[in-house]
Amino acid sequence: MMDVAVSDAGDFLALKDDQKQHRFHAIWLRDNATDAETRSPINGQRLIALRDISPDVRISSAEIVGETLKVTFSPESKSVEYPVSWLRAHSYDRAASDEKGWLAPGIETWDSALNQNVPSADFGLVSSDPNARTNWLADVARYGFGKLEGGPVKDQALMQVVELFGFVRETNYGRHFEVRTEVNPTNLAFTGLGLQAHTDNPYRDPVPSVQVLYCLESSAAGGENMVVDGFRAAQRLREENADWFDVLSRYCARFEYAGEKGVILRSRKPMIELAPDGELIALRFNNRSTAAITDVPFNDMDTYYKAYRRLGEIIDDPSMEVTFRLEPGECFIVDNTRVLHARKAYSGTGTRWLQGCYSDKDGLLSTLASLQVTSLEAAE
Repeated sequence: MMDVAVSDAGDFLALKDDQKQHRFHAIWLRDNATDAETRSPINGQRLIALRDISPDVRISSAEIVGETLKVTFSPESKSVEYPVSWLRAHSYDRAASDEKGWLAPGIETWDSALNQNVPSADFGLVSSDPNARTNWLADVARYGFGKLEGGPVKDQALMQVVELFGFVRETNYGRHFEVRTEVNPTNLAFTGLGLQAHTDNPYRDPVPSVQVLYCLESSAAGGENMVVDGFRAAQRLREENADWFDVLSRYCARFEYAGEKGVILRSRKPMIELAPDGELIALRFNNRSTAAITDVPFNDMDTYYKAYRRLGEIIDDPSMEVTFRLEPGECFIVDNTRVLHARKAYSGTGTRWLQGCYSDKDGLLSTLASLQVTSLEAAE
């Protein structure tokens, strides 16, 4: 049984049940009204600005009828209904937290143990079955990466992958880029050397938040792909030394790319990025693109470099790696704000041809949310 009580001044109300109390301010309730005069019944967007609500808005009465809360506001004498379930889901009645590095719900960090259960799906099934697509995208959102197998072996097939969830993010590299490697090449530009795990393009603002790598040829020995959970690496650093975590999240690093005529890309962001309330939202780590760090005060620079070194050691730790080999027609996507990727070195003879492109998480998360809502509606 849920009860409602209005404060003496009418500036907030409290919903109470046997488990918890949820308090809501009058201004918050009025701003979140869903009646046709406040929000469009077509797209859900607000039709009024905050200036259209009286700064003296108060709750003149409130009652619960079934699973609905009916609130009347003054001085408008306007009544609005709210589903109690919606209010519970959007409750903000909690104490402020000082925790730094907390994770949003639904995110699961991992290490090499995930090698036993790499999030994978069949390209054809994900392309044709909304439930399979929902499950695969949910895994990508949860773990920050996912594989697709059984795709077509043809030029620019990766565009079909992006179409499953979003749109290509075009950069100075074009809509896509080629990753061709020959073992024992005549041209040293095509190297088979291994790469340290890194996030791509930290010198961009905003950084591309999704990367796709699609395999078209793979006849060389070695060259396995590797991914590392940057959020888990940041958690390990915090567990080992909170001051080191703090210094990498408090000060900005600088990143730069000037590798072609007419292109100079620069960004100033922390290696470990937190939201103002302490949520861990991004990691940038790319030694090749790190410029001179000048935003750390002299007295903290030694600590900063110790923290930077240790973060790199954690990322390089084999116990953090998930490794897999891509065969022609296979690909993987990564959340480029979270998951670092790399490749092992090649040996012997052969070739390796991958194509890559960038996209963004807003499209992926939008597609996932839409599929989940459609699934729930179908089940009702």
